[in-house]
Amino acid sequence: MLNRYFGDLHVHIGRTQSGYPVKVTAARSQTIPGVLEEATLRKGLNILGIVDAACPRLCSELEDLVAEGIAWELAGGGLRYQDSLTLIPGAEVETTEEKGGVAHWLAYFPTLEALRSFSSFQAEHITNPELSTQRCHLPARVILDEVLARSGIFMPAHAFTPHKGVYGCCTHRLTALLGEQGFNKIFALELGLSADTGLADHLSELADLTFLSNSDAHSLKNLGREYNLLLLAEPSFAELVMALQKKEGRKVLANFGLDPRLGKYHRTQCLSCGKIAEAPPPVASCPDCGSSKVVKGVLDRIIEIGDWREPSSPQGRPPYHYQVPLLFLPGVGPKTISLLLESFGTEMNVLHQVGYEELVSVVGEKVALTIQQARKGELIFNPGGGGTYGKVVSTVRRGTGVRDE
Repeated sequence: MLNRYFGDLHVHIGRTQSGYPVKVTAARSQTIPGVLEEATLRKGLNILGIVDAACPRLCSELEDLVAEGIAWELAGGGLRYQDSLTLIPGAEVETTEEKGGVAHWLAYFPTLEALRSFSSFQAEHITNPELSTQRCHLPARVILDEVLARSGIFMPAHAFTPHKGVYGCCTHRLTALLGEQGFNKIFALELGLSADTGLADHLSELADLTFLSNSDAHSLKNLGREYNLLLLAEPSFAELVMALQKKEGRKVLANFGLDPRLGKYHRTQCLSCGKIAEAPPPVASCPDCGSSKVVKGVLDRIIEIGDWREPSSPQGRPPYHYQVPLLFLPGVGPKTISLLLESFGTEMNVLHQVGYEELVSVVGEKVALTIQQARKGELIFNPGGGGTYGKVVSTVRRGTGVRDE
């Protein structure tokens, strides 16, 4: 029997339990115990990918969880935490490509033994193995084979972003970077916050790949801002791999992610005047001041390199549902979020299950309407660019058509 599970497979750790830094741009509160508690008690996730787990101190922390009986290794791979969450250990690797450019990739492993082995290998090629996502002086094609040798899986992270997304700064085609043989060993790709399925489906070479939408959370509040609905026999590494390969009925049923306009790199931004592009893509220089010093947006880059003028989704491609996290909604602050979670359990329940009238009874009509409009894709956005998130700029009052700015 197959069941549905929510999974966020790209979560960072800021500090070890003893206070050592891991991901220097992540919050100090972003510890392994912190993210496990947040994922289970507040977010309602079933599967969690920790992508700094190959750092030696974090390897030890995961081994300690098993030794203390707090977690245990599953026969199908992955760690089961308190019988409520499956942890998939992984690494975000920064590769150095032979023809120039650096890119981020995600590697996941079935066992702590495989994770520790990859950690030891990686330590020989980076400056400080205790810090996450350090520059590795090897290309992706070499890392790919090392991951596969340890029964892991490998895929591009935030594939289209201008800073260290493989399509954003390294290549027009993965086949050109990895070769046909290497490309055929990859069966999934992470879209990133500034892209969605409709954009990625401008590239014909991605037609057979499974798309993932993950949070890339550097703080607890952002955990689960993007996630995937998976159909599996059980929440394990082996079942996850089968879903990504679309085998025996296992699959990604749906992607839930930000409207790309909320992402930090959706449109091109001028570094000289700060203007975020509004002209039709691709925009490669500033229409306002004429400067060529820009951070190219994900939308602009995809339109530039895509070989399909219109997106073409293959049969069976799961739907992409625009998901606006509670934190992004106007009028929904920390106190309101706490009230919602106290009343309805988890953010997944609030965003997907709770009826409109139930929401009204707890937070009032205006906030309830905003949540309902987020579900229906009726919010209005100013797009992000150049490292600044987009914003929800207005909602519409019920039954009036009048915007609340």
